[in-house]
Amino acid sequence: MNDDEPFLSEEELAMHARLKALQLEHADLDASIEALGLMPVPDQLMIARLKRKKLLLRDEISKIEARILPDIIA
Repeated sequence: MNDDEPFLSEEELAMHARLKALQLEHADLDASIEALGLMPVPDQLMIARLKRKKLLLRDEISKIEARILPDIIA
């Protein structure tokens, strides 16, 4: 085991895995929104739905990041 790496509990490992999955999904949604926007006749309703889902993912990502990286008071 590398001494530079902190010990992570199973819950923390699960949160890191969940965070990575959410970040990947967020990036995929971003790419989908971009592609839909480039269409000759963009589906504005679908773009709006994807943007809403992307915002929800961003909120969930922020919550998990806050749990993983607690505030450090300087």
